[in-house]
Parts: sequence; C-alpha cells; structure tokens
Amino acid sequence: MPPLASTMVPLGTPCPDFRLVDVVSGRECSRDDFTTAQALLVMFICNHCPFVKHIRAELARLPKDFAARGLATVGICSNDATTHPADGPGPMREEALAAGYSFPYLHDEAQSVARAFDAACTPDFFLYDRARRLVYRGQLDDSRPSNGKPVTGADLRTAIEAVLAGKAPASLQTPSIGCSIKWRASSPAPA
Repeated sequence: MPPLASTMVPLGTPCPDFRLVDVVSGRECSRDDFTTAQALLVMFICNHCPFVKHIRAELARLPKDFAARGLATVGICSNDATTHPADGPGPMREEALAAGYSFPYLHDEAQSVARAFDAACTPDFFLYDRARRLVYRGQLDDSRPSNGKPVTGADLRTAIEAVLAGKAPASLQTPSIGCSIKWRASSPAPA
C-alpha cells in the first residue's frame, strides 16, 4: 500500500478535546491536563509502521528537548488493534518503555479522537499554540525510510521554536507521509 499524506487541517483550528488512557501509567489523560503548557504537540503514531520506526529515536528525543521550555506532548495510537495487535495497549506500553518515550502514549480504541483531529496517517503531527489553535500540521522532516536523508526533526523543531518564541510558524508546511491509520471495517475511514 502506498504511503498516505496528512490531511493538512486548516491552521487556526481549535484543538479537539480528548480523554484517553496512558498505556504506561494507566491514568486518564486529556487536552485540559496541559493548560499551563505554552504549546501542545499531538502525535498520531503506532508501533508497527515503518515510517514511525524510522523516526523512533527523534520521537523520544524531541519532546525531552522542549519540555522545560513549555512544550507538552502526547502520542496517540488509533489503529485497530484487532487487525494490528502490535498496536494494542500491551505492545504500546512495551514500545513506550523501550523507546524511552517521556510523553503519555494514549490508546484511542474507539478511533473517535483520530476522527476529531482528522488524522490520516502515522506519523501525523498537530502543534497547537497556548490558545490551543493549530499552528503546524506537517512532516517531522524530509527523511523517509528509503531516501537516505538523516532524521533531524528540522521542520517540526523549527515550528516548535517559533511557537515557543510567541511567533507563528511559516504557513507553508509539507504534509507528513506514512502508513494509513488502520480503521475498523465497521467504521469506514473519514472522507
């Protein structure tokens, strides 16, 4: 199956609310848990996708690099764990611990949060400012599993630097590319 690009939700869109369980701590986590953060990064990721595996180390590093400056981060897996058991809560917990993820890794079993965000692929990144308005939705960087370019996180890091400095990131943003979210057969993918 060919890679899928993110939907490029309009900039300025409010951050949808979410309330999901962190597979590591077992605690419920919501958007409103991060009201004091300067910015909120919501990442739709999973365990099995080669695009996510390719950037795994940067997914662990980037949130740690910006946490002290006011960036809150959550990872969400919305894949159907029935058809993709590697993306279920148990394996997600193992992956979060093995990868060194410092952020809550949330399981979206009902897939309602992915639909609310209009997430399409893994990885899919959504960066919100202090007012929780979307300021960036695009690629981590231009590295892909097969193109030989180094994983730097340059595009997303530049956007985070801008929003933490109180500036708007550049509006010209390149879509993220990855595996499609694995929707349940009983609930077709969003149009």
